[in-house]
Amino acid sequence: MMIIGCDYHPSWQQICWLDTATGETEEKKLEHASGEAEKFYRQLPGPALIGMESTGNCQWFVEMATTLGHEVWIGDAAKIRASEVRQQKHDRRDAALILKLMLEKRFPRIWAPSGEEKDLRQLLIHRYKLVRIRAQVKNELQHLAMNQGVTKKKKLWSKAGEQVLRALPLKPWASRRREDLFQVREMLDEQIAPLDQAVAEVAEKNQKARLLMTQPGVGPITSMAFVLTMGDVSRFQRGKQVASYLGLIPREYSSGGHQRLGSISKQGNRFLRMLLVEAAQVAVRYDPGFRNEYLHRCHTKAKGVAKVAAARKLAIRLNWMLRTNRGYPEVVRVESRSRVPVVVRHDG
Repeated sequence: MMIIGCDYHPSWQQICWLDTATGETEEKKLEHASGEAEKFYRQLPGPALIGMESTGNCQWFVEMATTLGHEVWIGDAAKIRASEVRQQKHDRRDAALILKLMLEKRFPRIWAPSGEEKDLRQLLIHRYKLVRIRAQVKNELQHLAMNQGVTKKKKLWSKAGEQVLRALPLKPWASRRREDLFQVREMLDEQIAPLDQAVAEVAEKNQKARLLMTQPGVGPITSMAFVLTMGDVSRFQRGKQVASYLGLIPREYSSGGHQRLGSISKQGNRFLRMLLVEAAQVAVRYDPGFRNEYLHRCHTKAKGVAKVAAARKLAIRLNWMLRTNRGYPEVVRVESRSRVPVVVRHDG
């Protein structure tokens, strides 16, 4: 079997391999545009084990290698770099380091979604990007109204509010801008509507997403984003690991017995973290437990801190719902603490 350490770049890759049968080792630079990389992997005599750092723009390569029968391991880039004590860094050394970690069974492999899961992620991300653009367009229209002394805030988007906005006497170019912004908003509404329907249909077909939607405040978008981002939840033994994975725990600079905690680390999926904060704000209105804890925390902390804390609790609860296969409100009785054993149901 051939074991390959791959330092991947969008245009090319540096590889270092070892043939376990002969003990032969070699390194090479492979170009992508010329097809040199694909040709190299096609002519290998048997399946190979390829290790590479987690990076972007590599989906085509992973799919190509998998189709050819090779196995691809994705590693934590930060841990791979931390395992090298020398200060010299270049592509040949990086590829050799990946190969060394794989041979020594120290390669920090991480979970990677399947091709279908990646495509569903694109659905959520595409919708999110369009919603952000629509929000920017509405903010621009809000500025036009405020410059004319109209401050209706959210009421500006009611039928009466839009009539007032359209009837404002503006100068020629300001009027042209208003009409163009309304057209862009209508176009975005037409594009977002079928995406919302598609997400709802996908979530309804997904058993895990349906389970998460029993929690008040969690809809199709949040449930699907959680399922696609967390993957196999059994890899998280405790709720704190889930919060850490999503960047919902505070930064810590402690030394000499003195503890210093800062703001949240944000070392996780920003999109899912944003959805959890939004879902938590809905959960505090319809879930008594969330509401009581949120209001209690607001007495001593800022509302922003209380919202993030509610999002952290929501993430841990959703994780336990998947691990125990319990929906709301049954899952409320399951405490996310290490002293409480996890009882996984297998009855569907």
